[in-house]
Amino acid sequence: MTTEAFHGELLTTLADPQRDGEAAIRHIPSALMVVEDGEIVEVGPRAALGWKYDGVPTTSLPGLIVPGFVDTHIHYPQTDRIAAHGHQLLDWLDRHIFPAELAFANRAHADGVADFFLGELLRNGTTAALVFATVHRQSVEALFDAALARDMRIVSGKVLMDRDAPDGLRDTVASGREESEALIARYRGRGRLGYAVTPRFALTSTPEQLGSAGAMLAAHDDVLLHTHLSENHGEIAAVAACFPDHDDYLDVYARHGLVGDRSVFAHGVHLDAGQMARMAKVGSAISFCPTSNLFLGSGLFDLAAADSAGVTVGMGTDVGAGTSFSLLATLAEAYKVGQLRGTSLDPFRALYLATLGGAKALKLDRRIGALAAGYEADFVVLDPAATPLLARRTAATTNLHDRLFALMMLGDDRAVHSTYLRGRPAHIRDSK
Repeated sequence: MTTEAFHGELLTTLADPQRDGEAAIRHIPSALMVVEDGEIVEVGPRAALGWKYDGVPTTSLPGLIVPGFVDTHIHYPQTDRIAAHGHQLLDWLDRHIFPAELAFANRAHADGVADFFLGELLRNGTTAALVFATVHRQSVEALFDAALARDMRIVSGKVLMDRDAPDGLRDTVASGREESEALIARYRGRGRLGYAVTPRFALTSTPEQLGSAGAMLAAHDDVLLHTHLSENHGEIAAVAACFPDHDDYLDVYARHGLVGDRSVFAHGVHLDAGQMARMAKVGSAISFCPTSNLFLGSGLFDLAAADSAGVTVGMGTDVGAGTSFSLLATLAEAYKVGQLRGTSLDPFRALYLATLGGAKALKLDRRIGALAAGYEADFVVLDPAATPLLARRTAATTNLHDRLFALMMLGDDRAVHSTYLRGRPAHIRDSK
């Protein structure tokens, strides 16, 4: 058994601050976090715990120690098409994304992108993610193998698309089921991997394939459902035309067994109160992707409405429609979206959404998302003086609330001093 300790200023949320207020926030200016074999066994003030762990190797960390960020929606095959100009969702897919995804039939190409992608997540402080791959089985294998090599918590799955997609990006009901089942069998229980049944969205799967996806979800109680929902007005109109006998977009998924407590729907920008209530009732989650929604002109997600309905919400960068791998930068855009809707996202609530809230959306909130006993030791050290402007702004702050808000609004990958996976350094910022 390997025991080590980390010392520094620590901040974590243990619940949703919007619901539980200050009781949800734990801030220890001089903390000791003790880790055994990658798991946190104790956290508290160093003055109270130091005697107990005298002689244990201790690393003092600069800056602010927070839980590793959890990205609840991102596309690794779109890495090389981030910041691709022009048009809204459906045209953007045809012009930029489908051509890029064709290349993932080549395993060597997938390996190269997966390696860069995971490195970029870690450089931005993201230690866990729910990730879209492509329709190609080898795209998932490349991502999972790269995650295993890093001991990183990644949930992904083979994309299911049996219609309305280019040649080379379509499967069939049978092949989609067979290859998905093979991936589940091969990777289940390995490292910190998880599987998600992944129909791209209702437009690219026949009713038969959606039904097959629902059957897989029912057959495996340890897998998630990951897809898109109500992102863009053009998409919603196309789904209504394609499924005229269904009540709404959510109903398309519900009738095929895809709406439940393990379902994570990206976007949900244009859901009405009834749809939100139906999602809350069964425990489905939404990934809020503000940089993507703004970049594609999709709309302004109503976080207050989701909160009022009781829907679980996590944060998603949604690269490549999203414009940054940084969840700090993503939270800054979420704040601006809220301002346009007449609400103000508190920085402690923002930290929760990017950590424990995201873990809750992925049904992993008993393992990751907080810095407390029993949690895996995935954490990030944030540097409040990472840039001259950030240093000047944070030096002028007089409380933690304002310092955290400045990090959220002005921070990006440069503010990540280091990233740890299960207590081991996975990224340390170049000091040059």
